[in-house]
Amino acid sequence: MFPFRLFADACALLVPGLVLSNCPVLEGQTLMHGASPGATVRMVPTDWSVLETQEPRKDLPCSVTPAAPVVGFDLRFHAGYAVSIPLKDLTGGDKLTTIFRVLPKDLKEDASYFAQETRVPSIEADASGNAYLEGAFDLGAGRYHVDWLMRDHTGQVCSFYWDTDAVLPAKDKQIHLTLAPGSVEPAETEPFKDDPPVERAQGDLLDVKILINFAPQDEHSAGLFQPDTTALVSILRGISREPRIGKFSVVAFNLQEERVLYRQERGNYIDFPALGEALRTMHLGTIDIKRLSTKNGETEFLTQLIQQELGGEDRPDALIFAGPKALLEESVPRDSLKEVGDIEYPVFYMNYNVEPQAVPWRDAIGRTVKFFRGSEFTISKPRDLWSAMTDMVSKTVKFRSTRRTAGPASR
Repeated sequence: MFPFRLFADACALLVPGLVLSNCPVLEGQTLMHGASPGATVRMVPTDWSVLETQEPRKDLPCSVTPAAPVVGFDLRFHAGYAVSIPLKDLTGGDKLTTIFRVLPKDLKEDASYFAQETRVPSIEADASGNAYLEGAFDLGAGRYHVDWLMRDHTGQVCSFYWDTDAVLPAKDKQIHLTLAPGSVEPAETEPFKDDPPVERAQGDLLDVKILINFAPQDEHSAGLFQPDTTALVSILRGISREPRIGKFSVVAFNLQEERVLYRQERGNYIDFPALGEALRTMHLGTIDIKRLSTKNGETEFLTQLIQQELGGEDRPDALIFAGPKALLEESVPRDSLKEVGDIEYPVFYMNYNVEPQAVPWRDAIGRTVKFFRGSEFTISKPRDLWSAMTDMVSKTVKFRSTRRTAGPASR
């Protein structure tokens, strides 16, 4: 029999006794709380005893493999674990309860507690193979200890304990992570939630326009899958969290569908929930009959978009393209780019490309940015995003300062 993955209900425990409610299916874990703000998390004595003993148990046979913390494009450490359980040791219709705590080393009073409930479907009596369960949580930089247990409805327990270090390599030490050292949080499951307020820098803030192509790395993919969505949203969040930027214009589009999905004009922040709603209207993999009759329709769409957004009356301090490579049969015609005229601000391209060695040549957007003497950044790893943001803001501030000093005669 093939192995299968169990469905997990991650539920916040707000009352003593670990009474789990019926919760919607979520990925990752949910943080446990005490009965009142600031109160100690309470649980049944047997669970507490298992966590405290630090002695691995396998009354319920299982194998736990910790996942080492890795920095994602959202510039926070992602850690977790994988669990395998023989199918023959599970009872169909059973529920597995997972409880674990994450402790920053030498700060036991700051432990974070998590819970997850997993539904077990009906299983044949002679079933062979394993079932698999995964869990995830986010960390700030630091050293941590994890106490973990899983129990079934009969009280059988599997427990495991491990240490894990969330440490940036020496070459990445300059990266500013989005979680403070020693912080522990549930894994984020909603990519389009609102950002918390950003403390902006003093003085005259930058005004940027972002043209982002929400498309998968694989141009033939029938959907925009989570890794690509997370990376593209993280690029946007990196821009939105820059303290020296105060105004944001966003044009989200999809070349395959040849349409603008979402538009936001000069807001004080990026409206991520509205963007998420707009992206749900995408139908990748379907073909509009009208588009089939247009030769090089994607190139024509991109050409019109560039002429409209770069040739319009608004003058941002910088224009930023973002997205995966736009590998079109025809590039945007140079004559069409010349019609845009002189650009009075720097143009950048944050090219999201997880395998740059596989597609090393410039795409249609990259050629456009080169035409306007812009800068292109390949975003393959989290540090690429941080480096690109640092370079873009520095160049934009310098360009604006030079332009203002030179005055109208320089235009």
